[in-house]
This record gives sequence, structure tokens and C-alpha cells, in this order.
Amino acid sequence: MNANKTKIAFLATVALGFAMPALAQDGLCGGIGANGQWIGGTEATSDVSTAAAAMEQMALVLQSNEYVALFTVSAATDVRMEAEGRGTGDPIMDVRDATGNIILSDDDSGGNGAARGEMMLQPGSYCVSMKSYDGAPMTGFVRVGLLTHEALTDGITDVPIDGGDEPYVGGSCDMAAITTRFSDGPVDASLAAGGATLSVSADQAPFIGFTLTAATSVSLTAENLDADPTIAIYDSFGTYVAENDDYDGLNSRIDVTYPLEPGEYCVTLGALTDTTLPITLALTTYDAAAAMVGMYERGEASPPMDGSYPITALGPLATRLRQDAQISGMTTWYSVDIAEAGILLIEAVANAEGDPTLVLFDDFGRQVGFNDDNGNSLDSLLTARVTTGTYLVGVKQLDDTTNSLVRILFERYVAAK
Repeated sequence: MNANKTKIAFLATVALGFAMPALAQDGLCGGIGANGQWIGGTEATSDVSTAAAAMEQMALVLQSNEYVALFTVSAATDVRMEAEGRGTGDPIMDVRDATGNIILSDDDSGGNGAARGEMMLQPGSYCVSMKSYDGAPMTGFVRVGLLTHEALTDGITDVPIDGGDEPYVGGSCDMAAITTRFSDGPVDASLAAGGATLSVSADQAPFIGFTLTAATSVSLTAENLDADPTIAIYDSFGTYVAENDDYDGLNSRIDVTYPLEPGEYCVTLGALTDTTLPITLALTTYDAAAAMVGMYERGEASPPMDGSYPITALGPLATRLRQDAQISGMTTWYSVDIAEAGILLIEAVANAEGDPTLVLFDDFGRQVGFNDDNGNSLDSLLTARVTTGTYLVGVKQLDDTTNSLVRILFERYVAAK
């Protein structure tokens, strides 16, 4: 696996089997759905709960860009979401709820480089985004359907049982094989006190249990970049809840945004690089506000401009502005005011002392552009067509362990008159 996974930008799509679907409404999925396509052609025909068959779209994803498909659920439904690339294409898939929270993220659970996830979804609107693992142009397919519909992918078959050589075929967690638990009894008290943690390897504890006595929304993280952990949650009946690989770099995180019912749950733990290394697992109560702050810190969403999150206001951009800053793996945010329509050019230069990335959002929260590694350098260069208004620019290091001086250049160009 590679930590240098790029994030989000622009998309060119080709509809599969029907005319180009209608664009979604502004603000859906925290704004990312603004340029998305209804997977069934229209909102009315994109309800997975009532679909007779799985719905699919084909998309051409250019450079480090992203494709977004949208669907609805009219009743609580077990839904399968998949993304598969043609040829050597290796897609990454994120699923967001209507407010923009990532509820599922996956890279290779579909097998052969494809992404796949299955989970119970409550009534509402959802967005499935697909991007290329290495930023290369890719033709891919997105499919959304019921568990009874035909699958697009084969599914993962390489998670070991008890560290042995026999494969564990996904679809259930071996409750009988649980030897490690987050707490001796119900985990509710630990969650109320801030959460429960463990440090185990995938070989030591491929199955980990926890018990809830009250309906609770939970977050689960698995951290060790050298191990490249993967995690999944199942209930006592073997029903899939959620899974993740590479949520933050090579670390993994699951946010179950709806309350899990009281009962027994099982976590499967894997490691794609080294199954012997200790992995820090943390089970906490899901905090929607903290989850959104995490998205701001990673540059996945733009922060509010109400003063509640730090943004350096650079004011009106006349022609050219330079800003020097110490940039780390946490996104540093700037705002610039554009007086008239034109072209905005932003450059981040670290002079081989870092690997900066740039992301640009408009004042509504829609991503306008993203760049990492301009040309043959690790520096970034982003250009975008802009209109009158305020724009937010996020700068961070791709490597979370890097903290170096970055020179940021803002230039504005207008049409000749």
C-alpha cells in the first residue's frame, strides 16, 4: 500500500446504459454531491430500497480527480456499494451520508484492486465517490444495490483466521474465535469515560469483541502505519456493519454514525504489510463535531468561515500575494477574496524539504481544485476558474511526519478587455 493517496478534484463521466444523469442538488453530502450524478438517472429512480436490480454507472476519472454517484434509501436497507477499475485501474471508494460524514471507506475489499462495502443504511441520501489509487487516469464502474443483487466484484478472501494460512472469506466474523475484548463486561462505561483501547497484532487478535447494553454510535480506529491495518465490524448474527482501510494515511477508521443496537459485536483486524506489529485500537463514542474537525484537518472538507475554526484571512487578492508558513500534516487554511471572475493560480513550494498538497474550495463548501506533485517535483500547482466571492485554500504535507517551511504563491488573472 502507498500512503501517497491523493484526494478529490474534477471529473469527466460517461453514463452506462442510459443518458447522462441529472446533477444533484447543491449542499448534498456536505457539498461533495453538488456535481454528482444520480446513479439511477434521477433522484426518483435512484432508491436502492425499491430497486429491482443493482444500479451502475461508468466513469472516466482524470488525473487525481473524483467521480461521485448519488442514491437514496427509503427504508432501512442492507446495501452493497462497489467500485471497480478496468484493466490495471485501482479505485478508492468513500461513502458519505447527506451531511458529508464518511461512513465507509475502502480500497481493496472487492478483490483484485476493487473497492467494496456492505452496510445497513437508514433512510436518506448518500454519495459514493470513486478516485484512482495512484492518481492515474482510470475508467471505472460504480455499482450500488441490495445484498441479493448481483455483485460487481468478487470480494476479499485474504484475511487470515488466527494468523494461519487458511483464508477467511468475508461475510461474517467468527464469534467463537474471540479471545480478546475491549472490556471484560459491557463497554458502555468505558465509552462514557472516553473510550477503550487495545494494543494487539493481527496475528494475536484477528477477532475482537465488545458488548453494548444501550444503543450507541461508535468510532473505531486502528493505528500503525508500518502495519497498514484493516478493520471491519459485524454483529453477533454475522451481519456486516462497516469496514475500512486507509482512512488517514495507512491508518484505518470506522465511524458508525447511527446507533448500534444493544448486543454483541465483533471486530476483524488485519494488517496488509506486517501482521506481527502491534496495532493501537481505540473504540469511542462517535462525535459528529469531532469527525467534521478531522475532515477539516485532513483537507477533505472546508471549515466554516464563522470564526469557529482557524482560517488566515488574506483579504482581497489584487494580482499577486506571497505567504510563507510552517506546514505540517494538518491542513493550514487561508481565505482570499476575488473581486471579479478570472483564473486563480496557487503554488506551494517546499524546495525538496517536504511534499505539500493544495486544495481549493468555494464559499459554499464545494471543492474547486486539488493538486499534488506538479510536474516532476513534489511541489504543487493549482489553477482554477473562479468567480466573484471568497475562496478557501488548504495546504498540508502529504507525509504526516513532515513539518517544513512552505512558500505559497497566489496569483489572479482576468480576461483582457
